[in-house]
Amino acid sequence: MSLLEAIVLGVVQGLTEFLPISSTAHLRVIPAFVGWPDPGAAFTAVTQLGTVAAVLVYFREDLARIARAWLRSLRAPRARRSLDARLGWYIVLGTAPIAVLGLAFEEPIETVARNLYLISAALIGLGLVLLLAERLGTRLRGMESLGARDGVVVGFAQALALVPGVSRSGATITAGLFLGLDRPTAARFSFLLSVPAVVLSGVFQLFSILDGTEGRETGLVALVVATVLAFVVGYASIAFLLRFLATHSTGVFVVYRVALGLLVLGLALGGVIR
Repeated sequence: MSLLEAIVLGVVQGLTEFLPISSTAHLRVIPAFVGWPDPGAAFTAVTQLGTVAAVLVYFREDLARIARAWLRSLRAPRARRSLDARLGWYIVLGTAPIAVLGLAFEEPIETVARNLYLISAALIGLGLVLLLAERLGTRLRGMESLGARDGVVVGFAQALALVPGVSRSGATITAGLFLGLDRPTAARFSFLLSVPAVVLSGVFQLFSILDGTEGRETGLVALVVATVLAFVVGYASIAFLLRFLATHSTGVFVVYRVALGLLVLGLALGGVIR
């Protein structure tokens, strides 16, 4: 991988990881547009460590408070009643589905699922479901109203993001809206929930690259450059999306997803990209 490819893909990863438009789809589609080889699932997973680092820095106070409260709740059951302790348990519950399914379907996720037709269908399909969530969701619930059911439902929605084109943030925000959460709460819980899953996936794939079993063609320098850029741009994307959803709907992302999905489908059918 050239340095130019690493720069472009790192910026794309940081920009699209937290917007509900699918970073994995963009890291598959953009190289196809410009004639670069597919960077692969391993590259995508490792550069996501840059974006999860952005979450860790941006929400450092929240995450530290949640971790302390969760650890206290292990020793003192009464401590589980606090919002921070409950959030810790909901994050654990929500991470289980993607961890189990990610291991069970690792091979097809890294090969068959990166098909452009499947990606275009996922972009369009989740876009339309997100539009439905905007129409049906009451958006009356804040963070303090979260319960175990919300953690499980949003967790299973996060597992759908194993399919490129679905979008981790898109699926979890959509589930949150269906559950009646307001947009900022759905986005905030989505970001917090992403931390364990992305860290586990990224570290697993990083070891695969370092021991030579995956992604040998990437190069360590290119991987580091892309991951650092993903962190910087990802941090800015988090701040933007939280401000944006405080006063706007997700309609612009719905339009973008459907338009991109139709474009990818048309170009793939016409043999322009493959």
